[in-house]
Amino acid sequence: MTTTPEATISDARERIDALDDRIIGLIQERMAVSSVVQQIRIASGGRRVHLAREMEILGRYREALGRPGTSLAMTLLELCRGRI
Repeated sequence: MTTTPEATISDARERIDALDDRIIGLIQERMAVSSVVQQIRIASGGRRVHLAREMEILGRYREALGRPGTSLAMTLLELCRGRI
């Protein structure tokens, strides 16, 4: 049986939607974990944001995804900052 282009596109879009749902869930989980880290850091007299750590994260995303990875990481870091 041959699949039509429309059916293939529809199936692919369903997979993309499922992947997006998983990505959103992972981001929400990351935000919660980041909040715990920030709370502990502040309670122990540290700063909310650890710039060296953020630079590591930016570099990791850039290496894995190229220049757009940096923008993605910046957005992710912004979502995770100051949520305490």
